[in-house]
Amino acid sequence: MVSLALLRGQRYLRPPLPPREKRGHRWWQLVPVQGIMKVLISLGGIIPEFFYPPGVNRLMIVDWEDPRRPFVFYENWDHVTMYGFFLLSGVVDIASRACQARQTAKLEQAAEALAFCVLALLMAAHLENRGALEIRVHALFVAPAFLVGLVLAIEVWVPDQPALWVLKTWMGLVLSSWMVQLSVLMYAPPSGQPWRAENPEDLAFLPIFFCWHLALGAALLAAVYGLCSLWHHRSSSRREVPGAKYRPCPRGYSNEDLEKLGAEGVLRDEGV
Repeated sequence: MVSLALLRGQRYLRPPLPPREKRGHRWWQLVPVQGIMKVLISLGGIIPEFFYPPGVNRLMIVDWEDPRRPFVFYENWDHVTMYGFFLLSGVVDIASRACQARQTAKLEQAAEALAFCVLALLMAAHLENRGALEIRVHALFVAPAFLVGLVLAIEVWVPDQPALWVLKTWMGLVLSSWMVQLSVLMYAPPSGQPWRAENPEDLAFLPIFFCWHLALGAALLAAVYGLCSLWHHRSSSRREVPGAKYRPCPRGYSNEDLEKLGAEGVLRDEGV
């Protein structure tokens, strides 16, 4: 989307939708696919946090049977809160595009910015009572999450800045790939040997790997832009073949008017 918007010289990354009555009356013309995806994926994360494996129930927040009233299932509620704000963003997208006469793009942008800011906040809270390895891995995760949330918040007021589109997309790519790296390091190292938090060399390689993810995201973004550029120039050259355009002959004109139109066309072709 960013590559095509840059090549086409669009003012907005996502051009605003026309009023509801001009979009058609079929359901697929009204329901936003992106909002539906946010809702379904968020529910796919929330339900297992509460009820997986089958037979468990983690809906309880406080253990009322214990006289100290301790909080329980902290990590599950942490993850559910993250998913919940992305679920809220999806609901806002659906309500804005399918239920209102006119789209409220600023509200959609604000809801998405809030979801990423909450993600950064709760991941920072993940650092409590953790080992050195987990603290460093999650701290490197917070940085791109915060930047994505910050850019989305800025775009609520200035959505027509291509530099922000590129930064947001780049950090989004880094965020997603680093999440995979986090899962591999914490749970399934390729070597079969767990990372050692007490080893300074293991910790020193984490920022190196993160910088590689920055380079990988930039390379992927550049590759997508290059492919889109080739496609865009090829399709635009096909549309702009000399002599391919024509002007329909208007009805009800006199012979003198038709001759004048023909003379204009000849002069224009000679000028070309």
